[in-house]
This record gives sequence, structure tokens and C-alpha cells, in this order.
Amino acid sequence: MAKTKLDFEEQELLEAYESGEFESDLDGDRREYLTKAAEETFKKDKRINIRISRRDLEALQRRALEEGLPYQSLVSSVLHKYVSGGFKDISANKSGQRTR
Repeated sequence: MAKTKLDFEEQELLEAYESGEFESDLDGDRREYLTKAAEETFKKDKRINIRISRRDLEALQRRALEEGLPYQSLVSSVLHKYVSGGFKDISANKSGQRTR
């Protein structure tokens, strides 16, 4: 595995971190809030069933294989990114309309 070449500023930051110079400024309440938010983000407590074309399913499975994860996880990730604003509908931008 090749080592990443760090510039001067990155090297300074790494050395400061490794020497223990940095301390967390999170108080207990903020840490608890962030922990709970992270747990809720990754909790999968609902199931859905959808019908899609064989062609789309095979394409999803190929993409998931390329990414090294199960295709259901890829679908879940894509859906999460879309509903949280991480993905935009580019076809709507091309036509000047927003699709629903």
C-alpha cells in the first residue's frame, strides 16, 4: 500500500494529533446527541418491497459488486442520499422542471 504524501501543513497537523496536542471540545450532552443521531441514521427498522425491471436490478447488482457491498445496501444508501439532499434529480434540471 502506497503512503500518501502530505504537504507541510498536513504533516504539522498529523504530528500535533499524534503527539496528543488536540483535545475534544465536545461536552457530554453534545457527544450524546451526536451518538444518538449517528445511531438513528444507520438504524434500519423498516422493510419495503419494490418491483423493478430485471435490467435495473442486474445493473444495481453490478454496481454494488464494483463498490464491494450488498446490492440492498447500495439501494438503501442511494435512497438515503436522495431524501437527505445528497443527490439531485439531474433530469429535472435539464428540462427546467422538477419531477416528483
